[in-house]
Amino acid sequence: MSVPASAPARADSVVILAAGLGKRMRSARPKVLHPLCGRSMLEWVLDQALALEPQRIVLVVGHGADEVKKSLANHGAASRLQFVTQEPQLGTGHALQCCLSALGQDPGRTVVLYGDMPLLRPESVRALVATQAATADGGLALLTAVFAEPRGFGRIVRDPKTQSVVRIVEEKDCTSAERELDEVNLGVYCFDGRGLVQALPRLSNDNAQKEYYLTDVLALFVAEGRRVASVELEDPNEGLGVNTLAQLAEARTELQWRILEQHLENGVYIEDPASTYVDHGVAIGAGTRILPCTVIRSGVKIGAGCEVGPFTQLRPGTVLEDGAEVGNFTECKNSTIGKHTKAKHLAYIGDATLGANVNIGAGTIFANYDGKAKHKSVVEDGAFIGSGTVIVAPNTIGTRATTGAGAVVTKNSAVGASQVWVGVPAKRLSLRDGDRIPRS
Repeated sequence: MSVPASAPARADSVVILAAGLGKRMRSARPKVLHPLCGRSMLEWVLDQALALEPQRIVLVVGHGADEVKKSLANHGAASRLQFVTQEPQLGTGHALQCCLSALGQDPGRTVVLYGDMPLLRPESVRALVATQAATADGGLALLTAVFAEPRGFGRIVRDPKTQSVVRIVEEKDCTSAERELDEVNLGVYCFDGRGLVQALPRLSNDNAQKEYYLTDVLALFVAEGRRVASVELEDPNEGLGVNTLAQLAEARTELQWRILEQHLENGVYIEDPASTYVDHGVAIGAGTRILPCTVIRSGVKIGAGCEVGPFTQLRPGTVLEDGAEVGNFTECKNSTIGKHTKAKHLAYIGDATLGANVNIGAGTIFANYDGKAKHKSVVEDGAFIGSGTVIVAPNTIGTRATTGAGAVVTKNSAVGASQVWVGVPAKRLSLRDGDRIPRS
């Protein structure tokens, strides 16, 4: 798929259809809010819309409308969102009819997207818009794909002589011959906006499903002599929608690979992509090694030259500074791991700030929750935390301080610089003159 040279790849208006109930998901959650790699399915579609730099984004909601609106209240595109309610839901054409007031008489170049199509790449949407601008200005362009088994999709019917698109037939309305066609309509369009709003009131529900089809706008455009262009996806899987939890899992696999591929291209060594889970919105520096069976959640920041895993979970709010190492059944949450600090074995680091060159011994626990609230702890540069230490928050472990194996440092102990604390509860160890704790 290539974008026509010099053709604009931006739209004035984008409409996202997200009103569906999603019965086949068997979930109380609105379909478009199901999670995919650290964000909702709908947020992936918003990326498609934002790639077109539109003046307005009209989001058609229905089932779970309040929940959908709340989920986007703090989204970066919130100022450009207009919500339209479709109730009852009488088809895609009816959904656009509900948008007529929001779009106005001349919404400009208008793109229609779907809240359950997260795999569509922004590049493909831009190519669609550029094609409409270059070859069908005043008309429309649509995305198509060729499937070996096109079950469930509307079929593209072309003029046998010119091969131009003349109509789209929904599968339930297909003749036996039309069912054999393997080029399908994906429902993603770029319209001349003025022509679209003029056509929408003229749609009819005279069909097997008694719904108003957006596909019928194409027939009206053809009858008026408006040009219709098509863009075939090179990868038809981009056009697949998500209607079941099984399809959601398939979409997650595809999006996960795209995320990992980008990190690999940026110089991150991922030993086993098949067992590595990295959410959207994770920053990883070049030269970092990600070992097998690692989970890194959205918002985590990892510096250069770090090592993570195996069997590690980094939860939101975690920052690894350059050269830090975390692995072997270690979990971090809302914590900063300083430069060249190591937590290599069976540790939980929650709500903590660790300085540079800190050693976290095997089995160390930061007890950050007192049953009512979370509390923070600080471990300063060069501290040595012995195996099996429990640090009860809030607490501070001073520069180059040491805790003995199995120590329980009770809250607000404020271990001083270079002090040694041992025991349960831990107490400061007094040393005779000339004694010292060997440190490498």
